Amino acid sequence: MTVNGRAHTLTIDPRQSILDVLRETLNLTGTKKGCNQGACGACTVLVDGRRIVSCLTLAAMHDGSRIETIEGLEKDGALRPLQEAFVEHEGLQCGFCTPGQIMSGLGCIAEGHAGSPEEIRFWMSGNICRCGAYPGIVAAVADAAGRM
Repeated sequence: MTVNGRAHTLTIDPRQSILDVLRETLNLTGTKKGCNQGACGACTVLVDGRRIVSCLTLAAMHDGSRIETIEGLEKDGALRPLQEAFVEHEGLQCGFCTPGQIMSGLGCIAEGHAGSPEEIRFWMSGNICRCGAYPGIVAAVADAAGRM
């Protein structure tokens, strides 16, 4: 699999999730393990351009896939427009859900589901923020959709 543009040949337990491979094998701890049941969205990553909850996705089923995590977004020290918008609109508080929110937001924008705050809320509803930073998250996704 290719993770953040870097090819990896791995020998893994067929029961391992993408989340566990990212965190335990590749040492990419930006993707968070929240509920480990697919209910909170903290582990959201992009696989072949589609957002998925990585805790419920077996890594063995993604041989040859292209996976993008929060660590792969920054390019040459520059943040992506959505990352900048999260800072500008205070779309985070404690930061635990932020990597999953940003990855889901990128997917939401790429899917064409960022046309209105209502649409963003609906398509981002699988990502939970326990701090309640939703107004900033929605504003950040809407702002970044206009920049991209």
